[in-house]
Amino acid sequence: MLNGILWLVGCQLVGEVIARGLELPVPGPVIGMVLLFIALSIVKPPESANVFRVSDALLRHLQLLFVPAGVGVVTYLAVLRSDALPIIGGLFLSWLAGLAVVGWTVVLFTRRKGTVR
Repeated sequence: MLNGILWLVGCQLVGEVIARGLELPVPGPVIGMVLLFIALSIVKPPESANVFRVSDALLRHLQLLFVPAGVGVVTYLAVLRSDALPIIGGLFLSWLAGLAVVGWTVVLFTRRKGTVR
């Protein structure tokens, strides 16, 4: 189990070093997650590997990871209230852009497969 935790934290640490060292606008944990995905794609460990057991245990308690975000929202409620219109507009436009990208991706893949003409 400790081996799995070390893999997760190690990939996050490497991602953080890369993000800060190269001054990338992407968070370090995101880079670490991509590195972990690449490593797991190359190595292809069995389903009983420690890294999968640890990640399953973390996913079972995922709701606890949202507590700091909820506290942040309550802390900055006055700021959110004063800038509600730009925040709502940004959320709507980002939702619309995500929906369009997913739609275009589905159409692209289905055309490539030959199921839709």
